[in-house]
Amino acid sequence: MARRLPPLKALRAFEAAARHLSFERAGEELAVTAGAVAQQVKALEAWLGVSLFDRLPSRGVALTSAGRRYAAELGPLLDGLAEATRRVQRSEDGRMLTVSTIPSFALNWLIPRLGSLRAAHPDLDVRVQISQERTDFSREDVDVAIRYGQGRYPGLRSDLLLEETFFPVCSAALMNDPARPLREPADLRHHTLLHEEIGPGIPFYVDWPKWLASAGVAHLVDATHGPRFSHTFLALQAAASGQGVALATSVLADQDLAAGRLVRPFAHEVRGAYQYYIVCPEAAAERPKIAAFRAWLLQQAGRVSG
Repeated sequence: MARRLPPLKALRAFEAAARHLSFERAGEELAVTAGAVAQQVKALEAWLGVSLFDRLPSRGVALTSAGRRYAAELGPLLDGLAEATRRVQRSEDGRMLTVSTIPSFALNWLIPRLGSLRAAHPDLDVRVQISQERTDFSREDVDVAIRYGQGRYPGLRSDLLLEETFFPVCSAALMNDPARPLREPADLRHHTLLHEEIGPGIPFYVDWPKWLASAGVAHLVDATHGPRFSHTFLALQAAASGQGVALATSVLADQDLAAGRLVRPFAHEVRGAYQYYIVCPEAAAERPKIAAFRAWLLQQAGRVSG
């Protein structure tokens, strides 16, 4: 028996508009104009013979009772269709694993180690995606995410990957400058502090004022001045080139420290409130390629024997 289904394009437009309660924001999500969304919704209403939205001249749109019921049932159906599509694509491309992570972690920790993954699993290809947003596994084509947080991810498998501490770093030349040596934290008052700009989504991130307070020299060192950078790797590059002292982490600076591009002038460090976790849906955690990638990550982090 043939199924009588409305046009998929119109369904997508309606579902997005229902979630956002805005044709404009739905258009932004679907990369079309608000007028195109309105036209698709109008076509769907004509096909159904039911009004789905009340148009409010001064306040946008509101769902009718029929629209609310339809949106509540349609969302899970589209999610299921998207997941079925991903499963088919993954079965056709079983070698590929997509991992999502933040820029500094990808550049400073993950990418330098991918060569050993190739050696250990030559049949596994990794696609690295950069994102600052939390991964929505139900809507995004992502197998594994490496998240920076406190490990509370309801409904997801979460494995602690790396714990993080914060400490100053600089070039060897700057540390050994005979005119301004760096021997103790109070000596930072004679040097430029390099700052990383942290968004409001990470309220307990260790910045210069917190580190200086923990070292007992906040009253001696002015932490309000100095260049600011949008990512950790930019601040570390500036420090390696002798432009000042950056606040680094044990996770993101390990390659530069091992290579001698950066040095630690002091031993004092502060443990961060956030750590790195490997996150994926529980149902997918034991898929061979995901399990292999997770085991490799944990081995690289020293959490399992190699």
